[in-house]
Amino acid sequence: MAAVHRRGTRSPSMIRVLLADDQALVRAGFRALLDAKEDMEVVGEVSDGAEAVRSATELTPDVVLMDIRMPVMDGLAATRAIASDEHLASVKIVILTTFGLDEYVFEAIRSGASGFLVKDTEPEELIQAVRVVAAGEALLSPSVTRRLLAEFASHSKEPQAAGELAGLTEREREIVALVGEGLSNQEIAERLYVSPATAKTHVSRAMNKLRARDRAQLVVIAYESGLVRPGWHE
Repeated sequence: MAAVHRRGTRSPSMIRVLLADDQALVRAGFRALLDAKEDMEVVGEVSDGAEAVRSATELTPDVVLMDIRMPVMDGLAATRAIASDEHLASVKIVILTTFGLDEYVFEAIRSGASGFLVKDTEPEELIQAVRVVAAGEALLSPSVTRRLLAEFASHSKEPQAAGELAGLTEREREIVALVGEGLSNQEIAERLYVSPATAKTHVSRAMNKLRARDRAQLVVIAYESGLVRPGWHE
């Protein structure tokens, strides 16, 4: 069963985190780190994917830190279940992996995860990652996009016909391609000589038109539609 932990009345800015990992020591380390921050609280711990889905439904956390390899239901299936539930649209999922190039990470992002972290990441990087994802950004740096998504997109399937992009304006197609390179709103704004607010608006419109859960799924669409090809931007 899920271990639930609360700290009284929380402020509206409190980031609520659910930990899903079958290793108790990993959960304990993450809990100690996150609960020490004034803007975060761990609201539950689970040891398998099925419990992760149940607890996400019951607790509606802001962020789930999800291990890939767990018993009963793996993290990939749990991610897919959570991401497909419209009542959990606000729940962001970060995949935890032992290796930076985990074979399942690309599929997890396609299934609705907002990004991934290696388990031995530096503590402050983990804290920042939780804040970034909770704020609605994708946890995909340009280097991660090049190393991980380009590699796995090349093995996933051939680029699809760009029919799903038909409803985008030329600027929005350009924006999706830049998101596919891993650029942030600020970097897109600098590339296109527009304001960050304008870049953010274009990204949001593209996400709405493509029914993308978040920026991470825009990256997947950019690769699968052929807007960005594996091997570019090396």
